[in-house]
Amino acid sequence: MYTRFFLALMLVYIGLAATAQDHGFEYGKTTYRELDMKRYEKDTTAEAVVLQEFGEAYIDNGNDYNLLLEYHVRIKILKKSGIRLANIEIPLRHNDSRKETVRKIRASAYNYENGSMKETRFDPKNVFKQDLNQYWNATKFAIPNVQQGTVIEYSYILESPFLFNFRDWEFQSDIPKIYSEYWASIPGNYRFNITLRGFLKLDMEEGEVVKDCFAPGGGRADCARYKWAMKDIPAFHEEEYMTAKVNFLSCINFELSEVQYFDGRKDKFTKEWKDVEEELRRDDEFGGQLKSGRHVLDESTAAAVLIEKDPLVRARQVYDHIKRRYSWNDTYGCVAEFGIRKAYEKKTGNIGDINLSLIAALRYAKVDVEPLILSTRNHGLPTDIHPVMSDFNYVVAKVNIEGKSYLLDATIPHLPFGMLPDRCLNGKGRVMAEKESYWYELKPSDKSKKIQVVDVTLLPNGMLKGTLQTTYTGYAALYKRIEMSEFTNQEEYLKDFGTDYPGVEVVKYEAVGKEEIEKPLIEKMELTFQVFDQSNAKGFLFSPFIAWKRRENPFKSVERLYPVDFGVAIERTLVFTMNFPESYELVDPPAKVGLSLPNDGGRFLFDIQQNVNRLSLHNSMQLKKAVYSSEEYHYLKELYSRVVAIEQTDLVFRKKG
Repeated sequence: MYTRFFLALMLVYIGLAATAQDHGFEYGKTTYRELDMKRYEKDTTAEAVVLQEFGEAYIDNGNDYNLLLEYHVRIKILKKSGIRLANIEIPLRHNDSRKETVRKIRASAYNYENGSMKETRFDPKNVFKQDLNQYWNATKFAIPNVQQGTVIEYSYILESPFLFNFRDWEFQSDIPKIYSEYWASIPGNYRFNITLRGFLKLDMEEGEVVKDCFAPGGGRADCARYKWAMKDIPAFHEEEYMTAKVNFLSCINFELSEVQYFDGRKDKFTKEWKDVEEELRRDDEFGGQLKSGRHVLDESTAAAVLIEKDPLVRARQVYDHIKRRYSWNDTYGCVAEFGIRKAYEKKTGNIGDINLSLIAALRYAKVDVEPLILSTRNHGLPTDIHPVMSDFNYVVAKVNIEGKSYLLDATIPHLPFGMLPDRCLNGKGRVMAEKESYWYELKPSDKSKKIQVVDVTLLPNGMLKGTLQTTYTGYAALYKRIEMSEFTNQEEYLKDFGTDYPGVEVVKYEAVGKEEIEKPLIEKMELTFQVFDQSNAKGFLFSPFIAWKRRENPFKSVERLYPVDFGVAIERTLVFTMNFPESYELVDPPAKVGLSLPNDGGRFLFDIQQNVNRLSLHNSMQLKKAVYSSEEYHYLKELYSRVVAIEQTDLVFRKKG
């Protein structure tokens, strides 16, 4: 899904030792050509473009040997909306004893004044600091005299005592860049896994050795200096149906692997899965919690479960009990926040509290179950080369019965047995098996299916009356049940329905199977709708998509480098019939449409038939895959274009004679 490489940082001499180097570009050298620039030809929609960007990270050989980042950028403001880029915010990490700081801030704006270039310099006194949370502060400043057409430039040095958190570098941002370059100098006794993420390729990748660059406390080490650069970098735009931005944004990431101290000691930070498995087993907030299953089943529930011989029935009983008992506090985590016993008393907890309680209770009920840790869709894909525990933010239960596996999450009351919420459908999860962990693909257990059947009659006075029946299956049923649960009563729910579909009045309503979460959910409505208000009207427009209409194509980009990820396969069907007065006729009905995606990926069908004064319409879209590659994007975009065009087209009726 994205290009990735890993490097174990070692001092390999590349040519001769480094000599003096030019660093970045000179400050204050904005050109008249840059001021005259009206648009960026490679992205004419861009509100601004980075002309040049340079960063260098290295360890200060003195001054507590902190990590320094020298940053310098020059940006052309092309549209009024781009003026926002003159408001600079630099996030700074801190803890109880240490903090990051910013110094040597320079900032300028360049404009035309009386036909000549005029520089407006930023006053360093106008720097503000803001507390964000217990881990982060921010330094803020605004570059003055910025307008459409301005070139802005700023630089600073960021100093950090957190040496192990080496500076990542994002080549891509929400505006395009003409050129971006990054240097990183790392002492040879520090080993990092260096990762290039994203789909874009480097235009420069070099390395050299800097002699004696690091000399703390009498020790000496050479440094490996890496140089990376990209040019003509497109802006990164988040679109519909994509997982976390971090999966696709082109950037350089650093992960500390090992530190070798000058006295011979070593600290290893990148571990093998066997090390992580053992740590999790011993962790009081993970493995320690799994021994307390008896404490999350009351006596009557425990007795009813243990007397049952069928392990699948036992698993369902425990699952239902945990879902009824707990209320999720909207906090993620693959370890317990309160602990099983305290969460049981409070009847609430984070993901770890609830699902580790579920796993512990299943084990107590003698069900074969294993913890599975994963990363949610908005958190990013986990690294699969070696374990990085910060990649994981969720835990579920993997139940194994008679050769079949069921993934269980007890944090949503409306989840059927064996169905994960779509937030969990993100690549692979790691199963913490008793002997050895392994990867397990997170596939949806069902599709999202919705069928609407509309049968209406249009009266001569323009009033439409009839029925609307919608059947929700799989994930569509889950989403609808969650939506319904957000309203205190049926009246509020129907009032909201009326807001979304003005003019439609629900005369009678019934929801069948609302509480039977293993079955489809069926909504039955009797409706009235005023189509026109004059019995002698010469004609009228009417859309058969009374309660279902796509207003725009979600796919707008000309190109898409990353996959389209729906999470689950999708089916949508509308069957519409209408009797209308014999005095009217349908004019130029839309033509029949039939489209298929390559490789049996899906299809769209539309057909409309008229028999005297009865209209029959069939509209269906089927997306058979949860994920479509970037190569399939254009076909998917075209299919949605046709779907939107059909659903936005009104039928034209006119009076006969």
